[in-house]
Amino acid sequence: MKSSPNFSISSDLHLIFLLLLHHSVSSSSLNPKFKTCEPKSCGNGPNISYPFYIEGKQPPFCGFPRFRLSCNSHNAFPILNLSGTFYTIHQIFYRNHSFRASNPAFSSLPHTHCLSPSINNITFSAGRFQFAPNQKELLLLFDCDLASLPRDVPGYRIGCSAENNRTGSVLAVDGEDHRNLKYAMKYCKGKVTRVVVGDDVYERDGIGEALKRGFVVEWKEDACEACEKSGGKCGYEYDKYSFRCYCPYGDELLTCHSDKTGKLVVVIAATVFAVALGGALIIVIYCLRRKIFSHKTTRFLRNQSKAHQDFEAFLKSHGPLPIRRYSYSEIKKMTNCFKEKLGQGGFGCVFKGKLDEKCLVAVKVLNETKGNGEEFINEVASISRTSHVNIVTLLGFCFEGSTKKALVYEFMANGSLEKFIYSSNDNKQSLFPDHQLSCEILYKIAVGVARGLEYLHRGCNTRILHFDIKPHNILLDQNFFPKISDFGLAKICPRDESIVSMFGTRGTIGYIAPEVISRNFGEVSHKSDVYSFGMMVLEMVGGRKNVNVEVDCTSEIYFPHWIYKRLELNQELALQSIRNEGDKEGIRQMVIVSLWCIQTDPSDRPMMSKVVEMLEGRVGTLQLPPKPYLSSPSRSPCSSSTQ
Repeated sequence: MKSSPNFSISSDLHLIFLLLLHHSVSSSSLNPKFKTCEPKSCGNGPNISYPFYIEGKQPPFCGFPRFRLSCNSHNAFPILNLSGTFYTIHQIFYRNHSFRASNPAFSSLPHTHCLSPSINNITFSAGRFQFAPNQKELLLLFDCDLASLPRDVPGYRIGCSAENNRTGSVLAVDGEDHRNLKYAMKYCKGKVTRVVVGDDVYERDGIGEALKRGFVVEWKEDACEACEKSGGKCGYEYDKYSFRCYCPYGDELLTCHSDKTGKLVVVIAATVFAVALGGALIIVIYCLRRKIFSHKTTRFLRNQSKAHQDFEAFLKSHGPLPIRRYSYSEIKKMTNCFKEKLGQGGFGCVFKGKLDEKCLVAVKVLNETKGNGEEFINEVASISRTSHVNIVTLLGFCFEGSTKKALVYEFMANGSLEKFIYSSNDNKQSLFPDHQLSCEILYKIAVGVARGLEYLHRGCNTRILHFDIKPHNILLDQNFFPKISDFGLAKICPRDESIVSMFGTRGTIGYIAPEVISRNFGEVSHKSDVYSFGMMVLEMVGGRKNVNVEVDCTSEIYFPHWIYKRLELNQELALQSIRNEGDKEGIRQMVIVSLWCIQTDPSDRPMMSKVVEMLEGRVGTLQLPPKPYLSSPSRSPCSSSTQ
């Protein structure tokens, strides 16, 4: 005998009522989260409360994701990791949603010995932090010959007295003084790093004091102020991905209720909520039994993340894509439950899979915690528009909820170029140690990548800027035929636009064009990809990173400068890959083209169509370009290297 539907519904609602009332009564006791999230400090500096929390002193639910601080054991100030560098937090202005931070490397100016070339540019993830108004950009020029630098060149000179240090001294200059900046770079051979300081301190006390005092950063407003005014403490529920107000009697979404009527209001609110929920459940169950709601409507009623909504909106606006959408269960099946891992990158892992018995694929599964889906949308949006022999083919994708994201690519048997070009000293995982790829293969790879970039810049309906050209993102098939992959940082723009606007810095250190780091070097455009291509080809012919050529472990030299000097003096290149006269001519051609590609001024770099023409032409027609002034960041000495 079947049970009555009405009896089943009333039983379910009765259970829900009991659970809600029980929660209301039990929440009258003092909330442990309210007690735990008291403000703390590191000893010196400001008191720490939401959105920040101190690791080891406050649990993560007392702060917002990625606002984690730690305590500096030397000066007992809180420190924050920004762009891979730890900064000291001096002041926090909770009412203005801002804080003042500085790089500890500048704390002892003007008495510091040396500044490390490992000082990084500051970049912020979208939606987390942003520089406050009235900040000024400075540029640090490393390895400067201060003795030869004319005294009338404005800038703050930071000497270097450490023994056996070959990075020389540092010149800090106004990033807006474009004329003097170009002049100063003639005396500075090292990397260029962008730093930000307070404009008021710069104008009043000069560059040195401005570097010591640091900069001001803002974070976006949230609901914390209203919660604190109502007597609560702010927090974040990681399992619910939402803000919470911790009150003495329990948790609320936004604010606490008054002390006198708090408990009564909680009970009333719970009862009203239960009645409303019960009524809603009756309506939903009735509609489901009548089969009025479609499957798509019930899916919409689920709690969808912003990333999921953004991606569905992207699909709706772009219409049907020429690739297949797979379910997550299909992804698991084609990879045999992710059995064979091919590699791992910053945004996830790549697994080997099969669509059928004959078709092998590479499945890139993105990390659940990486970003808000922007990289995934970038990849699908850009690569689904392409069709070229030197661009990896996207066969399909998976997007379920906000956490299950995967991309299905054609399988490339030889993996990434990175595994083949570095010598055994630079890459212990190299499949061909000591640079065993022939010059002929290297040349074909360079031409293939150049053709692929030319297509992205001019051959599509829209212009696609890759912004992450490097050996790791060049895949090789069984015949070492190259294909460009990983479009997670790509930017799509109309074909007739040569200049793009971009927030922050994107790319990989060592391949990022100077204008991407600082707009004072020029506008960001397709020429930024040209620079990355040139740096990559130089590494291909050198068989190593762009440092560490013919020097011992305690020093290093920037490879483009080394090879430029050889060409300028018409000396032998003396690279391992050169075995005969034909190799010598091919390598020389690739080097000259690369040196044109890495010119500091973007207007001096050729377009990719010209690069292809130069690579396929005769080496005798190529002229040696001017010497590039900038270099990539230095690596650590051998004794501390982990590469």
